[in-house]
Amino acid sequence: MAHVLLQFTVESYAKWKPIFDSKEDFRTQAGCLGAQIFRSGNNPLEVFCLLEWDELENARTFAASSELKKGMEEAGVTGEPNINFLHQV
Repeated sequence: MAHVLLQFTVESYAKWKPIFDSKEDFRTQAGCLGAQIFRSGNNPLEVFCLLEWDELENARTFAASSELKKGMEEAGVTGEPNINFLHQV
């Protein structure tokens, strides 16, 4: 199973979360099978998303997409996200 772990900081979680939720269809069509969201215990503006994917290549295509970048900007993500591609072992 392939996963992507995204780590980033947001201007406001209350602003980011509804926009993330509104993009579920886009993620699903790209091959995402589900997502778990975590917030840092040290900084509530630091968000971690663990996304499960059907194929690692689909995850890489999604991560490089202009729609993801546009959505993150719209949602108030600050700076560059840290993106890790993972294989479950």
